[in-house]
Amino acid sequence: MAEDTAVPKLNFEYWLDKAIEWGQATTLESQKDVCLHLPELQEFLHQLYETIKHLGSTAAIQQFPLIGQLLGRLCWNPFVIGYDESQKTLMWCLCCLYSSEPQNAVELKANSWIRSLLCHLLSSSKWESNEAETSTFISALGYTSADYYCHLVKNMVVSLVTELRENQFNGLKVQESISASRVNAVSIFCVPLITLPDLTPLLETLLLYHGGSSKEILSSEFLEAVNEAFLKKKISLPESAVFSLWLRHLPSLEKATLHLLDQLFPIQLNSLEEVACVMKDSLLPQAASHPAIFRVLNEIFKNALMETDGTSEVMTIIQVFTQLFVQAHQNENKQHKFPLKAYFLYHLQPLVRSLVRRPFELPTTYWSQHLKHISDTLKALVEDTNVSSLIDLFEIWFLVACFGEWLDIAAEQLLKAAVEPDAVLWLLAFYYCPKNENQQRTQTMVEAQAVYNHLMKLFSCTDLSLKDLEATVHRVTGVEQCCSQRLTTQLLINFLLFSPGGHKIAQECICHITETTDTRKEVYNLLIRTVYRFNHSGEENQRTVKLLNELLQKLTLNV
Repeated sequence: MAEDTAVPKLNFEYWLDKAIEWGQATTLESQKDVCLHLPELQEFLHQLYETIKHLGSTAAIQQFPLIGQLLGRLCWNPFVIGYDESQKTLMWCLCCLYSSEPQNAVELKANSWIRSLLCHLLSSSKWESNEAETSTFISALGYTSADYYCHLVKNMVVSLVTELRENQFNGLKVQESISASRVNAVSIFCVPLITLPDLTPLLETLLLYHGGSSKEILSSEFLEAVNEAFLKKKISLPESAVFSLWLRHLPSLEKATLHLLDQLFPIQLNSLEEVACVMKDSLLPQAASHPAIFRVLNEIFKNALMETDGTSEVMTIIQVFTQLFVQAHQNENKQHKFPLKAYFLYHLQPLVRSLVRRPFELPTTYWSQHLKHISDTLKALVEDTNVSSLIDLFEIWFLVACFGEWLDIAAEQLLKAAVEPDAVLWLLAFYYCPKNENQQRTQTMVEAQAVYNHLMKLFSCTDLSLKDLEATVHRVTGVEQCCSQRLTTQLLINFLLFSPGGHKIAQECICHITETTDTRKEVYNLLIRTVYRFNHSGEENQRTVKLLNELLQKLTLNV
């Protein structure tokens, strides 16, 4: 034995020889030899696991080509799997060899072999070491082997869930609690089995478990695998577990958000109802009720906006998301609801309080007054001497853009209601031209005022031709300054939708604009936002609704 104890602890060949020797011999002496080496073997297995757990299955097999043979032999040795933590450590090692995305027939076969070994280990115990006896025992219970393994998995899950929950909620001292390393190991053990329905209660319990540690105790592989399975709809989890996953693992939250954006872009041009449905299904608007998640999402949306040069598609997505977030926040239980100041910068709070009011919460007769209040509050912020950097200005603009529903209403109210045009035009001019370099915003305001005056003179006319709007259309097709073009386009579209004579020439005028400029998507997104708002506000003007649907149908063919 002195010679054996001198062998290095991580001597792979030594333990492989021992496993072969133990498998071939059945004498009492050989059994004694196994028992004598069990503590040393357990230490070796633990070191082996620590070595391969970060390698990945391919690298682990490259470093230890005969690891499958070693683990396979040890898994069928009743003395080994009956000793202390050896059975669990063998499971962990097997999990490290499992290919989450097998690339060929060899890896598929290896995964199948690993699953069979895991089932064997799950069905093994100190008293059921003999296969024949185990089979007889299973039959006596009235189960098939598959049923029996299924019940064992359920029992193991129930046992672990009970232990974790009691530890979490019974206020045990740190030294009495389950060790962080053990919880981490359990999470790793779950990785190849995550899509098993019977494992769901354990996944939920692990995601909600913290154990008093300031560091993350669940493995990143586990968190990534759960997030991936959830995004691909291979598993279903309660909201609380999903929110906890995203709170404790930022890469998963980022991946979920980018996954949502990838889903939305192909359907963006169909219906905002569908966009809203996909968003709700993702759980991200609901999760944003937690300020930490909200701030991360906000940053991702800002980056998406900047990377796409502020396209109307991305802006529309952000606006719908913001509406769903506000709705989720309002529906939160008062006990658990965070105040608005937890989500937005302190100096923006007065503006936030105005913007967060949903239009349907106010009588339509009050909209004009509310828009003036928004405009005055915004102007005071922008003209504040403390707002000196472009970053400050961008934060203000992004906040206004997120609540773009009020901007669409502002353009509509300019033509339909008795409003103070200067205040509302300034609000729109700021949105389309936040920077006032070289007096750009001032120039945009002047041009918008001229367009507004011209349209108001024609608003009551019931018999209009495209020639009557020639001056305004020219401002759309002939203006080089993008912000002026976009603001003029929005005013013109609203005129066509809501004026008595605009309906007759709407299709001709919009086709002319979209064919001679690159505003087609801008116009389309404005129209689908209007339809979405009408659907939620119960718009009764059926003529306008019918016109909107006709325009969308015509533009859809060309978008």
